[in-house]
Amino acid sequence: MRDENCIFCKIASGEIPSTTLYEDGDFRVIFDLAPASPGHLLILPKEHFADLLELDEAVAAKLLPLSARVARAMKEALSCPGFHLVQNNGEAAGQTVRHFHMHIIPRYGKEELLLWKPGECTEEERAELCRRIGEKLQ
Repeated sequence: MRDENCIFCKIASGEIPSTTLYEDGDFRVIFDLAPASPGHLLILPKEHFADLLELDEAVAAKLLPLSARVARAMKEALSCPGFHLVQNNGEAAGQTVRHFHMHIIPRYGKEELLLWKPGECTEEERAELCRRIGEKLQ
């Protein structure tokens, strides 16, 4: 299924041009127009899924092997010692386009990393969170 109002659906289908690295029947891998570092890529499913919670299991099963294949080629070609594999869900998490996509961001060892600040959580708090989430995990 495709969303006619979704810019990533239009890019994934080829309606809007992009610098495409790879394409198959399920995905298009493109260069990000506003890269976090040189070589920043996006993996776009050709089918529309708003986020991870809507992602089809068959498509999801193909995503990680493709991500690894692309990242391996990227590391070798760009001589980057590392990379981030990033996927945001919802506006609060930084998702700006409501079409599931995965970022592969090469890291050269000199730029600021995409990290979170470690916080604190007591054993009691973890137990309560575990109980609450576990009740929904059925």
